[in-house]
Amino acid sequence: MEKTDIIIIGAGPGGYETAVAAAKGGKSVTLFNGDRLGGTCLNEGCIPTKCLCRNAEVVGTLREADTFGIDDFTFTLDYTQVVARKDTVVGQLRDGIAMLLKSAKVNVVNAMASFKDAHTVVADGVEYTAEDIIIATGSDSRSLPIEGHDLDCVKDSTAMLSMDYIPESLTIIGGGVIGLEFASIFASFGSKVTVIEFMKQILPPFDSDIAKRLKQSLSKRGIKIITSAAAKKIERADDGIITVTYESKGKEESVSSSDLLMAVGRAPRVAGLNLEAAGVEYSPKGIPVDDAMRTNVDHIYAIGDVNARMMLAHVATFQGFRALNTIAGREDDIRFDIVPSAVFTVPECGMVGMTEEQCKAQGLEIMVGQSFFRANGKALTMAEPDGICKLIFRKEDGLLIGAHIMGVEAADLAQQCADMMNSGATRHSMEQIIFSHPSVSEVIMAALHAVK
Repeated sequence: MEKTDIIIIGAGPGGYETAVAAAKGGKSVTLFNGDRLGGTCLNEGCIPTKCLCRNAEVVGTLREADTFGIDDFTFTLDYTQVVARKDTVVGQLRDGIAMLLKSAKVNVVNAMASFKDAHTVVADGVEYTAEDIIIATGSDSRSLPIEGHDLDCVKDSTAMLSMDYIPESLTIIGGGVIGLEFASIFASFGSKVTVIEFMKQILPPFDSDIAKRLKQSLSKRGIKIITSAAAKKIERADDGIITVTYESKGKEESVSSSDLLMAVGRAPRVAGLNLEAAGVEYSPKGIPVDDAMRTNVDHIYAIGDVNARMMLAHVATFQGFRALNTIAGREDDIRFDIVPSAVFTVPECGMVGMTEEQCKAQGLEIMVGQSFFRANGKALTMAEPDGICKLIFRKEDGLLIGAHIMGVEAADLAQQCADMMNSGATRHSMEQIIFSHPSVSEVIMAALHAVK
């Protein structure tokens, strides 16, 4: 039996960054890598999709070359090279993680572990024990339990990233982050894209004003978006054409395409852990934890997608830091109520804090300011006039409690707002900040000055 101070199961962002931090803090760490270093985010999610998003952005710019005075410009897109660039970036980052773990002297076991008891796990027949154990196994793609959901033609996000061709047409079931990013990518590459979303708006967690404007923008780019529509059945004809039957406004409709993506969210990965042997409570919805990331078993923690609190890679990392602080008996000031997130569509969307709908549901009195990218000098010089910035302040003290942005550099602008929120920014204190000119960040200043 091998003994270390901390066992971490799962080598995604939460797992490997927590392992490095623990090792640097003087702990001996064994990290179980059940698949590939970097987990879903690096290998099947955040990074590869952002590579494709960048390609799509470049293609979009080239198609609008005449806007920049470049006439009679033609080009061809070699998707083989697009995929090769993606794989190169992913490989480079994966190698970097391996070097980071080696440098920190983390013991990496290339196998998935399962519990034997509350202090012992087993991998490839070898037993490992530790005083503290952190579960960071991430999540798997979900699928709707509708007729035809298990057909070979139904792809998840992992399968989409493995394709070596551009679909002639693509139907996407699900108008969340994953679905819309792929919609934006392949529409830019020339696919005819249709999105079917069950909710009344795309991007359900986002502020409705942002979701509405993004839908308008994507529709102008040729993406057909059908909301308040429930997918009922998937069929594939002998010629390979895939048909999705859906119900909308009480009527059955259908859409046909060459390819189909199921993008209806992700489910915590708990299978195979043998959590019962450790006495850890769990359900298909994940492993419940307290604010210290502790499960019902005091020395066992669960971080990232597997606890389903907030399925974002950067949240997993900081939940890992919270778990380490708890193990060490340290307090921290990590604000899990201030988490920036982004959708890398064209245009981008970024958000942090509360939406206007959430404020109303809680009965909060608020002040709202909006500005538009079409009035921003830098955005116009970039030929990126499509966008909106919306700031939400608590009326009683002017505290900034929400920022919602659609437009060029929206992800970075949301981070800028998150920085201010972590510093307790108010409407008054923000009015004292000098914004550089010309910069896209001036949309924040303009929204501030437009508060009503």
